[in-house]
Amino acid sequence: MNTLTEQIKQAVNFIEQAHNVVALTGAGISTPSGIPDFRSPTSGLWDKVDPISVISIESFRRQPQRFYEWVRPLVKVMTTARPNPAHIALAELERRGKLKAIVTQNIDDLHQQAGSKVVYELHGHLREATCTRCYRLHEIAKLAPKFLADGQIPRCDCGGILKPNIIFFGEQLPYREFMAAQVAIKAADLMLVIGSSLEVAPAADLPFLALENQAKLIIINYQTTHLDRHADLVIRADVAKILPKLTILD
Repeated sequence: MNTLTEQIKQAVNFIEQAHNVVALTGAGISTPSGIPDFRSPTSGLWDKVDPISVISIESFRRQPQRFYEWVRPLVKVMTTARPNPAHIALAELERRGKLKAIVTQNIDDLHQQAGSKVVYELHGHLREATCTRCYRLHEIAKLAPKFLADGQIPRCDCGGILKPNIIFFGEQLPYREFMAAQVAIKAADLMLVIGSSLEVAPAADLPFLALENQAKLIIINYQTTHLDRHADLVIRADVAKILPKLTILD
């Protein structure tokens, strides 16, 4: 088995040889920023709750208060979270012209804060919320202080309940984002999968598009994934420590 140092050298070599790199990122890239992930044994957000009972669109329509009780601690963390070295490294690879796009399952906006320009957010984001009655958009940054203070369901001026612009279970992925992500991945000659368990479809299947087009695949994730055996390289280490080392190119 190759040592971590050898794996890093191999990854750098792949990036140097590539002309069109695309990254797929999951919750694991943001855990070093203090944002808990969904499935790890120690910090998974689903450890004590059934996701379908909290973050499905049907449950939100029936019991929005339950969702807001669950998401309140997460919103508090996200308002203070900052990009970590892994986010910054990807932004640097984009600045150098190597990384053409980031496809992310995350809703935390940290890629954009780090300086990345081409980011496809498959699961939406927490920058805005939409009124379920009049469909007016609201900036979550303006809503967050009151919500964090009183925990009450955020409402529009018309009285309608506000729904964050994230994709709930039972909702379709944003069409334009998903199509653009597929186009970017099909054009890639190297795909990086970073901090994703690859358990949530259809995002979990996107690396197959790269493989079908003969792209190399690097997976950087603590846990095993169903695509490990198809990858050209698998690195099990802290993404915040590994990604900066991958930007040291000749």
